[in-house]
Amino acid sequence: MKIIASTLPKRILFILILFIGLISAAQETKLDSILMDFTYHPERVLIAAHRATNDHYPENSLEAISESIRIGIDIIEVDIRQSKDGELVIMHDRTIDRTTNGSGKVDDYTLSELKNYNLIFNDLVTEYKIPTFEEVLQLAKGKILLDIDFKLEDMASIKKTYALIEKYEMENQILFFLYDYKETPRLQELNPKIRIMPRAYSKKQVKALLKMDHIDIIHVDESYYKPRTMRRIARSGARVWMNALGKYDAMERQEKNSGFDALLSKKFINVIQTDLPEALLKYLRSHQLHR
Repeated sequence: MKIIASTLPKRILFILILFIGLISAAQETKLDSILMDFTYHPERVLIAAHRATNDHYPENSLEAISESIRIGIDIIEVDIRQSKDGELVIMHDRTIDRTTNGSGKVDDYTLSELKNYNLIFNDLVTEYKIPTFEEVLQLAKGKILLDIDFKLEDMASIKKTYALIEKYEMENQILFFLYDYKETPRLQELNPKIRIMPRAYSKKQVKALLKMDHIDIIHVDESYYKPRTMRRIARSGARVWMNALGKYDAMERQEKNSGFDALLSKKFINVIQTDLPEALLKYLRSHQLHR
């Protein structure tokens, strides 16, 4: 009895510690893990699904986004356009011809009219609809990062987009992609909590970006890839984003691992956008490059 009495408090303490640990692990969201890797584990390569593409659902659909979340993708890239009545919708092309069973420009239709059309996948008409940006935010909250490829040009639309992000308190989930890096300070002033991801088209532009504050990811191009330039980005604490789209994805489709091997032979790249996110995830995990 003395032995049991003397060891009981330690056992209770151990059980309590274990229980608290299990609760903490359960409370950690998928987003927590992604943000932890983004900030503290540059050795891990993050995956961006181009237009939320995968082998099962139409591009830029809520179903494709759900699938990306389910399998453990880090980032989805979505394209924002605007309907005739000013609603933000997810669509890559200016028209709905390629991706739906309708035709015409996106901004020729109201949202309710756009919702009458169905998305196409593998040349077949599906039951899935064109999503709004707000629907994407509702689905993605607390689960995944969003790379916003903004297809509009006016500041009013940008402010509308920012307002929705702020409404759902999702500033920490956004990578706002900029084609013109010089616009970075203006958008940072609009809301400094929203991460800007500028594209650099040359080494000169990389140097200019590294002089700016709060840049922690840069979209680079293969045309000027040099280890020395990429090392400078990495040493600044920023991530190096490069696309597998086109060349490397095509290689991968021809021969397993060939495209990913070739791309990752380039040092310091640690975010990859691809049309083959599930294959890339398996590849990275087999090489201990993803959690």
